[in-house]
Amino acid sequence: MGLIQAVKGAVGGVLADQWKDFYTVPAGLPATAALFAAVPQGTNAGRGSNTSGSSNIITNGSKIVVPEGYGLLLFQDGAITGFVAEPGGYEWRSDDLNSQSIFAGDGIVTPLIKQSWERFKFGGQPGGQQAAFFVSLKELPDNRFGTQSEIYWDDGFLNTQVGAVTRGSYTLKIVDPILFVKNFVPASYLQPGKVFDFTDLDNAAASQLFNEVVGSLAPAFSLYTNDPSKGNRITKLQQDSLGFAQSLSAAVEQGYQWKSDRGLAIVKTAIVSIEYDANTRELLKTVQRADALSGGRGNSNLQASVAQGIQSAGENGGAAGLVGVGMATGMFGAGAMQQPVAPAAPAADDPVAKLQKAKEMLDLGLITQDDYNALKAKALGL
Repeated sequence: MGLIQAVKGAVGGVLADQWKDFYTVPAGLPATAALFAAVPQGTNAGRGSNTSGSSNIITNGSKIVVPEGYGLLLFQDGAITGFVAEPGGYEWRSDDLNSQSIFAGDGIVTPLIKQSWERFKFGGQPGGQQAAFFVSLKELPDNRFGTQSEIYWDDGFLNTQVGAVTRGSYTLKIVDPILFVKNFVPASYLQPGKVFDFTDLDNAAASQLFNEVVGSLAPAFSLYTNDPSKGNRITKLQQDSLGFAQSLSAAVEQGYQWKSDRGLAIVKTAIVSIEYDANTRELLKTVQRADALSGGRGNSNLQASVAQGIQSAGENGGAAGLVGVGMATGMFGAGAMQQPVAPAAPAADDPVAKLQKAKEMLDLGLITQDDYNALKAKALGL
């Protein structure tokens, strides 16, 4: 009974696989899909008459359309046999016995007999496996990263170790599809109906990439902030997505060889937030104050501060306050202010000036009331 069923299955499968078909991208793909099998139009959206063909046989003469932004990988018995990177329509031709079709000019009787005999030996199944897979050549978005605790790195500008909690996302690109499939994609995804998606939480391979990116963040921050061409400022990270992407890609390549071993590269990044630790925040405040007091702006701020101090001293401390302000401005050096204004010296014979000086000495306790009265009488010529 089993023998009869095997013969029947072999002959029926051969006849079904004689149909030419039209292979295209499956419907309903997510934007982040990286690798997926081409599907025949006969089983896509219910169109076509070939609904009984083998899922692992492509008939000679079948058409495969490669859309923009995708490449086509061809497989024969598990091995990659071809790759197409240009969009357009292609015709499948194979010397494999299972691909021969009476509709493709491969003969009428001989292919049928040979295929039936080969499938009879495999219990009715084809003796070979053929497959066509589309691989995305676009930037694949929404690959996220984040740290739950602070990461630390040595910062050349601040000249110390800094720390932060950060999160963001990056775009990923498959730059070598053959390396990607041969060295990274699990075999379970090289099946019809399977979609390899980097954002799939159930994809263990994608989860490994997430962990490797998180492990590369500290080296990436160090590469960026210690690169003189980047300005050596960690505060520029969120403004320079391309620059940080280069640093992150370099750190990942150095640590995990994404490009050379897996055919993957990070193209762009978007840092959503950076929360620095308390020490780093204090250091950044100090740097901001130093920046504000440097150059022409610093001179303007200093002049304004001195003017305010003179006003306050005049209101609260009289001449003693003015002496204090003079000492404070002297600490900055004569060149600290761009346009110093020299105070007018009091006239030597000015009685008002003499009385003012005597009154200040009396207030400070340097002379007695009688001394003050004598100086007053002398100044007024009494």
